[in-house]
Amino acid sequence: MSGARETINLDTLEPQQLAQVKKQLDEELEHLTSSFGQLHGAQNKFRDCLRCVNSRSAATAAQNSVLVPLTNSLYVRGELTDTESVLVDVGTGFLVEKKLKSAEQFYDGKVQELANNLKELEAIVSQKQANVRAVEEVLRQKLMAAQGSQA
Repeated sequence: MSGARETINLDTLEPQQLAQVKKQLDEELEHLTSSFGQLHGAQNKFRDCLRCVNSRSAATAAQNSVLVPLTNSLYVRGELTDTESVLVDVGTGFLVEKKLKSAEQFYDGKVQELANNLKELEAIVSQKQANVRAVEEVLRQKLMAAQGSQA
């Protein structure tokens, strides 16, 4: 997410230009905040998968009965024949059979990767928020100065 950084001296901009910069920063902030929420949702889904794999690892042989969803509201009872392997969605609908320990490592890695991405994104969001506040402050000062010179 690192690109060329451009520095703008806010004091040299006119109020209209400052308003445009603020609008652009607000749009970027909205997009980043949305991305943050989506990443957080994905991390929660991977945590749920990890929880399910862990619960399967801790299950006894008598706990091989499962409910299989046929639709969103229709389930049938089933029995697991292979309790040591699971199918893992590795992206774009591709399923890979993995042993429980390997699946646990996969999902744990995904959770950690997203945690790192969220931390980086949080720092970017904080910086954008600080930029918005700086633009708002300069804009407010320029508008007050313009009102003072008119009086």
